[in-house]
This record gives sequence, structure tokens and C-alpha cells, in this order.
Amino acid sequence: MLDGLPEELKEVVDPHWGKFPPQHPFVQHIGGICYLILTALSIFGNGLVMYIFLKCKNLRSPTNMFIVNLAFSDFMMMFTQGFPVGIGMFMSPIWPFGALACKVYACLGSIFGVASIVTMLVIGFDRYNVIVKGFSGTKITAGKAFCILSLIWIYVTLISIPPFLGWGGYASEGVLVTCTYDYLKDDWNHKSFMLYAFIVNYCCPLFVISYYYSHIVKAVVSHERALKAQAKKMNVESLRGKEDKDGDSAEFKIAKVAITNVMLWFAIWTPYATVTMIGQFGNRDLVSPLVSQLPAFLAKTASVINPFVFAVSHPKYREALAIEVPCLGIGNAPKSSGDEETVTAKA
Repeated sequence: MLDGLPEELKEVVDPHWGKFPPQHPFVQHIGGICYLILTALSIFGNGLVMYIFLKCKNLRSPTNMFIVNLAFSDFMMMFTQGFPVGIGMFMSPIWPFGALACKVYACLGSIFGVASIVTMLVIGFDRYNVIVKGFSGTKITAGKAFCILSLIWIYVTLISIPPFLGWGGYASEGVLVTCTYDYLKDDWNHKSFMLYAFIVNYCCPLFVISYYYSHIVKAVVSHERALKAQAKKMNVESLRGKEDKDGDSAEFKIAKVAITNVMLWFAIWTPYATVTMIGQFGNRDLVSPLVSQLPAFLAKTASVINPFVFAVSHPKYREALAIEVPCLGIGNAPKSSGDEETVTAKA
């Protein structure tokens, strides 16, 4: 794979990749098409989320700005990561933009990727705060939301620039068309940084998001049990309204969304985290170009999935989408004026 490698790229390409034969051009072309499709879907989906949430006054609440921030970080993730790779794969069999651009690309990927992860944790906290804590929870004001969002971006920037300051590094990976953390160097400088990144970017978020959503599910199950007990005491079939009887209750829907959030997060990020740890502390012979590249691509699919998980599950967003972009045929059409109070209460 390293035959004909330009001199300027040697600082960001580990000799490990020289053990493997060049990839068939078909692999790269398919990869380029996939990246461009993923980029288009991400830009469309996240752009739509930002447009609807910012345009509709009733959606511009402080806590909804967390969803807007998630959409922005996912949008920028694929705008800065998808286009260069999708186009670069048709320009050259390896990264075509030079060593410095490789490091900047990897740094931006870290900033926007971790920003999305941290924002999902904040959204999880907000839902935990409302559903589990209820009236005893912390009220998120516009000022608090602004401070939280500011801290997110300061935090993700600070934890992504150490490779430029001498701790850890950024390098090309897989089929040498993308760049990320350098997880193949043997020295403790790189090992310690990768261990740090693994803990703060994967282990801690996984623990925290699991904690929030497990408590949300417990609260939902407890509430459902209390409703059934109360209905039994009152000698009625159910305390739910007719609409809830015909389908899943609102509580059950919340529980499903919570479980889906955790499972998707685990499924998307675990393969990539595993590959980096094998590359740093395990048998590196297992880390072939495709074994490295596919999890990296899978991690980027989060930018397409997040708008559906966090925005489309929002009742008011679906109603606004049905009004603002009716051609999509998505969303809940507003009820008639006679049912206006019901719509407002359920939203």
C-alpha cells in the first residue's frame, strides 16, 4: 500500500499499513460514493432540523437548542469529513491533500464528533431531568442553555488539540483516505493519549448515557404500573385516553426511544473504539485496512441517524415539519380547531 507514497505524507502514515497490498480501485470508488451519499443525507437531515427548530417560534425553547446543537455538530462533521474523503477517493488512491490537511481533518473530526457525543449526553440529562426528577429537577433557562453549549464547544476543542501540542498524534488510517487519532505508535506518549481519549470519549459517555436512560425507563415502567393500579382501584379498564388505547402509551414510546438511543450509541461507536484499542494495545495484525476503515465509516453514520432519533421523535417537530415542508409527507398534520387544546397538551 505504501509504494509510491509521497515524501510529505510519511509523517502521517504508519509503516504498519505497508504490510498490506493495495486496495482494488473498486473499493475506493464504492467508498467515495458511500461517503458522498452519507454527506448528502446528513446535510439534508440536519439542515432540516436546524431550519425547523429555529424557524418555528414554539420550538425555540432553551432545551431544544441542545437538539439544534447536535444537528449543527453532525452537519459540520459530514461537511468537513464527508466531502474531502468522497472527492479525494476519486482523485488519488491515498489522502491527496497533504500532511497538515490530514491533521486538521482529523482534529475537526474529533471536535465535531465529540461535540455530538457530549450533546447527546446533555439531551439525555435534560430528559432525565424532566421525566425522572419532574418538578424537583433543575429548570433549564436560556442563560443556562447558552452556558452549557459554550462549555461543550470549549471542552471539545481543548480535548482535541493536544496532538498539536505534543501529546498523542493524528495520522492516516485504513485505506489511507481518512485521518484520525494515531493509534499505532508504540511510545507511551501516544498510548497515554489514546487511553485518555478512549475513557473520556467512549467509556464515560457510555456509562452516563446508560445511567440516564435506564433511570428514564425505570420511571416510565413505575408510572405505567401506578396507572394500572389506580385504574384497578377505580374499577375501570384504563386511565388512558382513547388515543393511547389504540396505540402505545406516551410513556411506552418514551421508553422505546430511550432504549433505542442507548443501543444505537453502543452499536455505532463500539466497533471504532475497539479497533483503536486493538491497534494501541492488542494484536495489530488484526487491524487490516478494511477492519480499520469500516468502523470509522460506521461512526460517521451517527450524523445521519441522530436527526431521526432526537428530532423526528419530537411531536412538535413532526407537526412543524408537516406544515413547513409538506412535500416530504412526514409528520403529524395539525388537528382541527376543535381538537386544538388536545394537540397543545400532548405536545
